[in-house]
Amino acid sequence: MTNTPFLDKIATHLLSKKTEQFNHTTIVLPNKRAKVFLLEALKKQINSNIRAPKIISIEDFIQDIAGIRSVDPIALLFEFYEVYLSITAKAQQQSFELFANWAKTLLQDFNEIDRYLLDPKHVLSYLKDIEDIKKWGIEVENKTQLLENYIDFWKLLPKYYEALYDHLLTKKTGYQGLIYREAVNNLPAFSKSISDDFYVFAGFNALNASEEKIIQQLILVDKAEILWDADQTFLNDPYHDAGLFLRRFKKSWKHYKTNPFEWIVDEFSQTKNIQVIGTPKTIGQAKIAGSIIEKIIQDNPTANLDKVAIVLGEENVLIPLLYALPASVGALNITMGYSGKNNPAQILIAKLFKMHTNALSRNGKNYVFYYKDVLDILTHPLVEPYAGTAKLVKIINENNYTFITHQKVMELSQNSTDLFLLLFQKWVKGSVAVLESVSQLLITIKNNLSNDNEEEKITKSFIYAIFKVINKLINYYSSHPDIDKIDTLHAIYKQIIDLAEVSFEGEPLNGLQIMGVLESRVLDFDTVIVTSMNEGKFPAGKSQNSFIPYDVKRELGLPTFKEKDAIYTYHFYHLLQRAKNVYLLYNTESDGLDAGERSRFITQLEVEKQDKHSLTQEIYNAVVPETAYSPMIVEKSPKVMERLKEIARAGFSPSALTSYIRNPMQFYFQKIVRIREVEEVEENIALNTLGTIIHETLKALYDPFVGKFISEANIVDAFKLIDAEVLKQFKIVYKEGEIKKGRNLLAFEVAKRNVSNFLKVELESIKAGDTIKIIALEATFERLLSHPSLPFPVLIKGNVDRIEERSVNGAPPVVRIIDYKTGKVEKSSVVLKTWNGLIDDIKYDKIIQVLTYAFMYEHDAGEKDIEVGIISFKNLKSGFLPFNFKDGKIDNYKIDKVIMDQFLEQLVLLLGEILDENIPFEEKI
Repeated sequence: MTNTPFLDKIATHLLSKKTEQFNHTTIVLPNKRAKVFLLEALKKQINSNIRAPKIISIEDFIQDIAGIRSVDPIALLFEFYEVYLSITAKAQQQSFELFANWAKTLLQDFNEIDRYLLDPKHVLSYLKDIEDIKKWGIEVENKTQLLENYIDFWKLLPKYYEALYDHLLTKKTGYQGLIYREAVNNLPAFSKSISDDFYVFAGFNALNASEEKIIQQLILVDKAEILWDADQTFLNDPYHDAGLFLRRFKKSWKHYKTNPFEWIVDEFSQTKNIQVIGTPKTIGQAKIAGSIIEKIIQDNPTANLDKVAIVLGEENVLIPLLYALPASVGALNITMGYSGKNNPAQILIAKLFKMHTNALSRNGKNYVFYYKDVLDILTHPLVEPYAGTAKLVKIINENNYTFITHQKVMELSQNSTDLFLLLFQKWVKGSVAVLESVSQLLITIKNNLSNDNEEEKITKSFIYAIFKVINKLINYYSSHPDIDKIDTLHAIYKQIIDLAEVSFEGEPLNGLQIMGVLESRVLDFDTVIVTSMNEGKFPAGKSQNSFIPYDVKRELGLPTFKEKDAIYTYHFYHLLQRAKNVYLLYNTESDGLDAGERSRFITQLEVEKQDKHSLTQEIYNAVVPETAYSPMIVEKSPKVMERLKEIARAGFSPSALTSYIRNPMQFYFQKIVRIREVEEVEENIALNTLGTIIHETLKALYDPFVGKFISEANIVDAFKLIDAEVLKQFKIVYKEGEIKKGRNLLAFEVAKRNVSNFLKVELESIKAGDTIKIIALEATFERLLSHPSLPFPVLIKGNVDRIEERSVNGAPPVVRIIDYKTGKVEKSSVVLKTWNGLIDDIKYDKIIQVLTYAFMYEHDAGEKDIEVGIISFKNLKSGFLPFNFKDGKIDNYKIDKVIMDQFLEQLVLLLGEILDENIPFEEKI
């Protein structure tokens, strides 16, 4: 019988029974999934038609005995809260959110107590006594009300248990443990009611006390038999966890005192090829699994993959694995559901909850939304195309709405669609109304989607899954009107939405099998690929989600992490038991979210290596390229040259020239292909926006004096206008943005101070005897540059912040061209010692900028001397920072013909490079 699959052995055993007995036999399996495979195994062994036997899962079997239906975890939580309120004194009652934090753990303990048929009063009183002992050392006078409440909580546990048990029994519903306990209570009656029926329990390993009692009782009255899948390697080793439970049953069950422990096989020690492969991250494991499948197909193109299984230690490997599988796989069966957690429909509902809960917590009366929450909804792919929101998005971005009232949203949205109104309907009428609104929203979104588009059909499946969850919540809340807070609803929704899975469609008996660990029970495969073989993933590791301490669990016979590890061990070794080729993949990274040590199971295979096992180990790493990044290069095509001619005709600005020096690709994207930055809400004022506000304020203050000399009185009058003018410019530039609080208020004050400090410096220079005549403010100048080296004439054009004529201490007036900088600029930034390298280094950008202004204004200045320079608002104490060509120790501040000729030579070189069709745009990195 070597290497006969377990289900084939069961089929042979069943068919060996007489027809009458076969027809009355019910097969009980650990899960529902194995039913299809068992029927297939039976089909292979028969030649004529027979009536298929009844095959059910252990859960369904226990429910049939108990006559009680299972209640889902969230409904159970609501029922328990109702019981909790009826028992707990009003002063000590907690909100549903606080209650849920501990109730889930307590329900888990109730479940374990019942499944293992323990006396609840004894166990729960035991817990109370433990807590009493912990507090023994506290004097009576030091006991606080909080401590008293804590002790009272433990005293109430037996009452909570009893009341919940009775409450659920009256409704004929229950959690798993309650159903198991009731099944044991009903066992005598059930045993009498089955006259000809016979039960075959197959493929079990770990059984709780209830299951043990039921199975043993049925075996005792000759109404059942149990078929183990036990391998002698594990059964005979007293320390091997894979045989832990079977050894216990063999030793303790009454039946085995007089009957042999049958169905022991010797499969694990047979010939196996085991490859242990380590690779970084989840993606690496998915890629390797895909390449293993590809090799299997290449080696045998006609091979059927239904005897090949990929067992995922972690569900998040599924999607990368599906992308990594070769196209030649063909048929595929995925037993796991696809989580709706990251689906667009679920993300939309999550964002909707966030937007409304934030609005309610912020100011319920005005119902104020945060712009990011609103934009997340308006730009969502299931909303934007169908609700016509593009215009509203543009208005919010352009006007810098940071916080926006519900009323304003409705005002700004013209011709609102039904979808829009459902999204922005106020959540003020209670949880049921909110859920009904969300339910209607999902129906509206579904109606917008097409059945012809594959992606939209998938989205519809997810919408339906979420729709079912929402309707469940409507039922819960309708039955429990006392729990009616939106925050509570949000918390419950986040927990329950994980259940909103969409099943994959496929033929379970055909093709490659992809499954989780638990789905692999009872099944056998020739080739097994197991992923995520890391500690904490496979096995899952310790988790103490219980109020019952470890030592108490040991004493009472409740399962601890030792038993949970043994269950995982059995599943793992059962996967390997009849397999010929085994691939164990693990993550080599020790740090990160999905990392951890290599699984102990791999070490165990190495240490306890069987003679016929071939075990190899490999580490796969991704090939690291020699160069991490190659700079982008764009050739100058005829279209690019045509665009450069357009720019040359319209005008090259000083900033365009410096952007080319900074990075030619930046120039290409901004000027050639004209990619603009996306218009976004400026929640906090950006530096360039602040600069614009300061520039425009100074222009407004100085505009009345263009063409005139400025007096002390003019400056004094200007001081009085600063506050109003800065506020006005903020409103113009920053529009609806919030400027009365936070960082924006600081920016507002900084703008006022900068303008004020500038005026102070101006006033001091006038008092010191300077005469200032304003010639131009924020004015545009241009000049055509023709040169034999250039393929065509180029217009140089730009905005100059300020041009003035200034006489210092009675000296002849000089034309001064000034560029304002809101950032800090040092004197050294406008000092040049050599013309070589001027157009190669971005550190000279300010010099290029001011000299370009001088070139544009040169003819307008006539015979007057020109100075160019910068006024830095963060370095106002240095005053005007003039351009200085330092020839040795000689400073030259005047822009004379020699300097202008030298600059033009460099400017022509720069433009020549930009306009040369043979020199591509190459990214600087």
